[in-house]
Amino acid sequence: MTLVPIELGVSSLCLGRGGGIRAERGAEGSGPGAAAGPGSGPGSGSGEWRVRVFHAKTAADVRSDHWEVHPDADEVVSCLVGKFRLCLRPESPGRAAAPAEAAEPAGADEVVRLSAGTAVIVPRGRWHRIELDVPSSIMTVTVPHGSRLERR
Repeated sequence: MTLVPIELGVSSLCLGRGGGIRAERGAEGSGPGAAAGPGSGPGSGSGEWRVRVFHAKTAADVRSDHWEVHPDADEVVSCLVGKFRLCLRPESPGRAAAPAEAAEPAGADEVVRLSAGTAVIVPRGRWHRIELDVPSSIMTVTVPHGSRLERR
């Protein structure tokens, strides 16, 4: 088997349940929410973990105008290069995965500041979004099946 480099900015790594790993090239490798909603891409219904790495220069690159949620798994969000804020909607008991436009819980967003070499684990069902402080390279790891986006 010949090994070839994988372009992480345009591919996602799919971690199979049996220990196999494969690369999938396409839109799923770019930005948060790339696998959200219907048509999440090949293999997304299988419960496979996906690793994505992308470089973001603008708010549009991280879809900061949308909330994102992953009801089937926690998500690791890591800052490889740069600096950004991960904003989490206030938790509301029994409504963790409810649509973002549902009754807003009182209180401000919880904000976690990430710089190069740091990560945070977002619990499954917790609405979140990214706001850039400077251009950043970001890595995410989650099971995208069932993920959703909602406009802020």
